[in-house]
Amino acid sequence: MRYFGLRMGQALLLLVGVSLLSFVFLQLAPGDFFSEMRLNPQVSSETVDSLRQQYGLDRPLPVRYWRWLRSVAHGELGFSFAYNSPVAPLLGVRARNTLLLTSMATFLAWSAAIPLGVLSAASPQGWLARSCSLGSATLLATPDLLLALAGLMFAVRSGWLRIGGMASAEIDAAQGWLRIRDVASHLLAPVTVLVLGSLPILLRHTTSAMREALASPFVSAARAHGIGRTRILFRHALPAAMNPLVSLMGASLASLLSASLLVEVVMGWPGIGPLLLEAILNRDLYVVIGVVMLSTFFLVAGMLTADLLLFVADPRIRREGLA
Repeated sequence: MRYFGLRMGQALLLLVGVSLLSFVFLQLAPGDFFSEMRLNPQVSSETVDSLRQQYGLDRPLPVRYWRWLRSVAHGELGFSFAYNSPVAPLLGVRARNTLLLTSMATFLAWSAAIPLGVLSAASPQGWLARSCSLGSATLLATPDLLLALAGLMFAVRSGWLRIGGMASAEIDAAQGWLRIRDVASHLLAPVTVLVLGSLPILLRHTTSAMREALASPFVSAARAHGIGRTRILFRHALPAAMNPLVSLMGASLASLLSASLLVEVVMGWPGIGPLLLEAILNRDLYVVIGVVMLSTFFLVAGMLTADLLLFVADPRIRREGLA
């Protein structure tokens, strides 16, 4: 319990620190949501000042932060000026869509990285290892924006993949299997781009961890006892290489989330990425803070999940936690 209490305390401090920095940076940014109204000659400066006072934008930073904390306690996460509603309902649907996208991409990327990394480490000079090394180097040198634009161009010109939105307008939500197929067809292009962007890092770490495990004395002893190659790879070496991979799983969520925000904007997926871009352009203060806090929460949840898996898998960490 002490182990998890320490991790939860660190996560809470991280969330508080991110929220404070978000308020400070947005306070230093010039202008606010009502600044452009001053350019309209039909809107008087008294009206703009009244609106800023109504929404509390004239208050000092500590007062505004305290009011935001109170709204978080009520489950509102602040108030959106552009949508004239609390931020939490706006983030709810968008967060679900982003989680669907990132969870599918994470599952597919790890499902490809683990077997490819294991087989590449088993035969370092084989054709598979060379192909994976060349492919990962090429993808690492390709920016995420270029991958997204290439995926968008392929989808538009080929017509095989659907982009823009989460479902077609002609598909009713009550149509069951047709609805699922339609969502999957819209999901395929952004998921493919995210998998291609995250796979090289996962593949290289998996291959490196497996090579270190295969060089261990217990693997040599297993070979000397005549244990088969497949069993050595997947029953003995892979569990020994899992510790750094489990730690990487939590850290990879951060890069995947940042990449998903870009992919969502380019391909029109209705996640938190387009909402964040719109809020930044509109200077919708509390929506920007809400998206930043939601992304931080996803990152913290991923790191805590990785810590939990490490605690279950590694007895050394359990001993340290009990100590």
